Amino acid sequence: MDAADDSYRDLVELQLDCIVRFTPEGRLLYVNQAYCDLVGKTKEELTGSVFMPVTERQYSDAIATQMVKLFRPPFACYVDQWIRTKKGLRCISWSARSIRDGNGTVLSIVATGRDLTDIRRQEKVIRQRDRELMLVIESGSRMYYSHTPEHVLDFVSPRIPRLLGYKPGSGKKMWTDYLSDHPANRAALERTQRALTSGRREPPYRLEFLRGDGSRIWIEVNEIPVVKDGKTIAIVGSLADVTEEMQVEEGMAEAEILIKAAHSGNNLRPENKQTPLGYFRSALGKAKEEAARNEAGIPGSGNT
Repeated sequence: MDAADDSYRDLVELQLDCIVRFTPEGRLLYVNQAYCDLVGKTKEELTGSVFMPVTERQYSDAIATQMVKLFRPPFACYVDQWIRTKKGLRCISWSARSIRDGNGTVLSIVATGRDLTDIRRQEKVIRQRDRELMLVIESGSRMYYSHTPEHVLDFVSPRIPRLLGYKPGSGKKMWTDYLSDHPANRAALERTQRALTSGRREPPYRLEFLRGDGSRIWIEVNEIPVVKDGKTIAIVGSLADVTEEMQVEEGMAEAEILIKAAHSGNNLRPENKQTPLGYFRSALGKAKEEAARNEAGIPGSGNT
């Protein structure tokens, strides 16, 4: 039995991770050599001292909130502790679990801690870089998104919900849920499906979306399939609001119909027929010329 105890003791003492045991009141009962080396104190100095002394209020509140879990199911918690060591300020990630008697009363707590300082600092750098990248993305005219082959959104530019008039977490997970019943949407969906199947990029296309207030908006979509091992795993794309552009195009098309109807009774040669844009430019030019003649007192074509 003694030999077994010695083996277990050696196993704990030789661990590179910190191992401690403390009372429900937070007094250390045991520390291994790795923890002693980390904080630069002996076992005698640490035994009976308060575990996890924290001076910063923000860390103290966070640790206290997590450690409450040690006294109720699941009787375990994970917590990061920034402490001053011989190597400077280090982040120790603790995994703690309660030891209870037959009645469920917590007798003591055992925790293992690993130095994750470098990882946490790298994560902070990545988060900062992500924020800067998002700032660049959000400053452009286009908005970005990605969705799975099943059309489930997994990234959406923060501007997109505002454009569509929906609050984040509105319950709509698939991007197709935002589409109106416009016939043009069917052809656009077929393009997306072709991109998913072939793994090849489709030309830009336009969709009509239904906004939260019931109004409709036209969006131009530019998508690229993400292919891995010959299989499309996602679609990433950008979109832009082209509602005003669509309205202008529709107005020009209607004007062209009206101009053709007006010309239908005239014997105009094809080369003399004008586009809607040319027609309006010509009309505006004639109006400007007539106004100049009137101002100068020169008889125009409308004067007798």
